[in-house]
Amino acid sequence: MQPEPTLRALRDRPFELLLALEKRARDVVAGAREGAAAQEWIGVAFRMGGETFLVERDEAREVMGVPSPITRVPGARSWIMGLANVRGQLLPVIDLKQYFGSGETVAGRNTRVIVVNHREIPAGLVVDEVLGFRRFAEREFNAESPPTLIRCEHYLAGSFRRGSEAWPVISLRSLVESAAFLQGSA
Repeated sequence: MQPEPTLRALRDRPFELLLALEKRARDVVAGAREGAAAQEWIGVAFRMGGETFLVERDEAREVMGVPSPITRVPGARSWIMGLANVRGQLLPVIDLKQYFGSGETVAGRNTRVIVVNHREIPAGLVVDEVLGFRRFAEREFNAESPPTLIRCEHYLAGSFRRGSEAWPVISLRSLVESAAFLQGSA
């Protein structure tokens, strides 16, 4: 395999020079993306009961408004709001704050549903507000979770700290696979 010609050697061949410059630029951008992806954590930030939490971006399939109508399921626990038809698929809608035993979520303008990205357990989790994506450097991660008013300590997977703020991370996989979550009948 022949080594790539230098840019100086291509100065009299403008088309080949442009191709070489483009290839180098693409290589630099691809390298920067790989380096940034390896050092960056991206999550979805949301509020619940006056506290701010994160979920890993890959654990959330989508964020949507509260679907209407939600059909109540007889014999279901109080934290299961019911079933909603979302684009032809039935989605169990869960009041996350009530599941944690911290009171009922009062629906408002900003109330949203975070749809869990799980192959076998569909669920839409109602939260007070979704704040969007948050990016953190991996070095900002702390395996210890800060104390929270919402009783969700069994589902916390550490936190990110930035300045004086701590952002607890809720593991949606742990949540939906837990025995308590799977026992939805009253």
